[in-house]
Amino acid sequence: MNMEDIFSNFGDVFGEDSPFGSFFGGGRSGGKRVNKGSNIRIKVKLNLNEIAHGVEKKIKVNKQVACNTCKGSGAQGASGFSTCSMCKGSGQVRRVTNTILGQMQTASTCPNCSGEGQVIVNKCKACYGSGIVHGEEVININIPAGVGEGMQLNMSGKGNAAERGGYAGDLLVVIEEADHGELKRDGNNLHYDLYINFADAALGCNAEVPTIDGKAKIKLDGGTQAGKVLRLKGKGLPQVNSHAKGDLLVNINVWTPQNL
Repeated sequence: MNMEDIFSNFGDVFGEDSPFGSFFGGGRSGGKRVNKGSNIRIKVKLNLNEIAHGVEKKIKVNKQVACNTCKGSGAQGASGFSTCSMCKGSGQVRRVTNTILGQMQTASTCPNCSGEGQVIVNKCKACYGSGIVHGEEVININIPAGVGEGMQLNMSGKGNAAERGGYAGDLLVVIEEADHGELKRDGNNLHYDLYINFADAALGCNAEVPTIDGKAKIKLDGGTQAGKVLRLKGKGLPQVNSHAKGDLLVNINVWTPQNL
């Protein structure tokens, strides 16, 4: 619930005709309840290349969709509805109680129509009056560059359809990172362990290291010590919704010979 829903509930209790009901926003939309579908959470696994450049994924989601037969209304034809006899179409029932302070008027959701203001007299034979059926939908998901493990993207209105023409829920996309094997992620930076032999460390050498976009050549000076870290600026991952990029950190490891 959001703050508007909380205050409108106070309005339902006091009634829209009372000063308290006006203050809290009573009588929202005539008191009729609007159904909302449930959210769906899915996981999408990405490799480092997809994370670095962003990617568009097409995902087939099994979910509740609006019934095609009744167009989500739940009724069989245009004459399938009738106005609720208890609330006269308002979606609320009002009660007046005598107290020592005078008459107090309260409003509550109509139990006969569940706040919808109308009832179904002829139910749709395909969905049995619910307005939703089980189906599937192919959804395009645009994932920006720089997302990380556990990050959640929200796609409004792409969740389960609601009963009888309400608002659909949301699709929550949770990001998973696939293991690269050579590059390890640390925030927006990437780490790579480069192993060289004792002679190359003493005399210097040229080497190739993997990056997101291919191979990069680096030069090691003579006398390079084990544990030294070389920084390749801008060869890391981008920050979400930003032009800033991390670095590739090359960790030097020297194989020491056991027998000279």
